[in-house]
Amino acid sequence: MNNPTAPAVVLADVAGYLPENRVPASYFSQFAENDDLADNIMFSAPAFRHHAAEGETSADMMLSAARTLTERHGDDYLDDVTVVLTHSQLPEVPVRGCGGELADRLGLRPTTVLDVHNGGCTAFIHMIDLAAALLAAAGGGKALLGLAQNSASQIFTQEQVRGKAQAAIPGDGAAAAVVSLDDPAGSPVLGLVTHSYGEYSADMTSVAEPDRRYWEAGTGEIHIGFTEAKITKVLARGNRMVPAAAIEVADSIDIRPSELDWFITNQPNRIFLRNWREALELPAERHPDTFDECGNLFGVGLPITLDTAVSDGRIQPGDVVMMSAFAHAGDFAGAAAIRWSDRH
Repeated sequence: MNNPTAPAVVLADVAGYLPENRVPASYFSQFAENDDLADNIMFSAPAFRHHAAEGETSADMMLSAARTLTERHGDDYLDDVTVVLTHSQLPEVPVRGCGGELADRLGLRPTTVLDVHNGGCTAFIHMIDLAAALLAAAGGGKALLGLAQNSASQIFTQEQVRGKAQAAIPGDGAAAAVVSLDDPAGSPVLGLVTHSYGEYSADMTSVAEPDRRYWEAGTGEIHIGFTEAKITKVLARGNRMVPAAAIEVADSIDIRPSELDWFITNQPNRIFLRNWREALELPAERHPDTFDECGNLFGVGLPITLDTAVSDGRIQPGDVVMMSAFAHAGDFAGAAAIRWSDRH
């Protein structure tokens, strides 16, 4: 995205949503089993996480986040949206996503609806990149990005799963954002990169006991197939990928990583958060952290942490914000830098 002749890509605003059900770590400790991975640093539990209500869907949560945008900017804020992109961590309906439903419930008539399922924890950056390309090809307009993490309450509270070390880490939530071109009131994207590492794409697996494919009937409840060997690989890849992508963007916009005003990443666990900011030589206070309130929100972690740091006044107009993340077991990574321009 560093083509000097391309239209300027702008993040107009971002809003987060957390379900009302705030769940303490003690909920999971009461079910804790003798899990071989219980002491692994990947599974040090957050103090809290939020769980979606019974029947609350990805589209419901995205709609709640999008309504925060219209409450801030007016009922007509999304009227000229021409592109709707959505990412749901756990699509409720096979085959299709929820982009069309979200657009319909907001009263939109976009020319393009695209459900992005493979972005994982890097989905927000991936969607900004996709939105920029689609808007440039169309000659303008606005893109609405909707992201939902809805697997915490549906996968990790299952009777056979909630006692595992992995169960206490995820939380549910959603975010919505608007991207446009050449809007002087928005926050310009200064640089953006994404990288696909397909050689790692098969390392993130779902499992059940007894074993079955996720669409097959059976008594085993689906969860993520972690092993010590897989965790070691993921830690090594994540430690490398997130700082590398951020440094690549920082170099492209001629700023030293240690001079960034803010560094915002996905929020998988405390060890990654510490290692990433140390790699960029940044203090903890310049690396906003929502992990202990929200847990791992996967693709929603980055935009909701950005929204939190803007809403509480830490991020100020003119600040350079570097966003970086990696997905799944390391099959995708990306970073984007913006100059925050405030909410208009």
